[in-house]
Amino acid sequence: MPLNVPTVTASEVPEDAVLLDVREPDEWTAGHAPRAVHIPLGELAGRLGEVPEEGQVYVICRSGGRSARAAAYLNQNGWEAVNVDGGMKSWAAAGRPMVSEDPGGQPEVL
Repeated sequence: MPLNVPTVTASEVPEDAVLLDVREPDEWTAGHAPRAVHIPLGELAGRLGEVPEEGQVYVICRSGGRSARAAAYLNQNGWEAVNVDGGMKSWAAAGRPMVSEDPGGQPEVL
């Protein structure tokens, strides 16, 4: 069954948006948006208290599949979640800012 969630491109995400990154820890460490909140998809149900409840939450993963599932789950549970189409691959391609948790490492999308 296809997920029907609101979707935007990486370039449409507002600079001050709440961005929820649902990728795995190694993906996060390699490169992520500077102000993103990191909660891996498999931990989301148990960590809902960490997801801001006010306004839209933009959800991102590597390419858009996991984030679409996370956005659908959040929307079913009272949030206003939007999937970032193309994920971090599109984020990087759009020239949006990225940081790495690797000391001295250049941010990259795994």
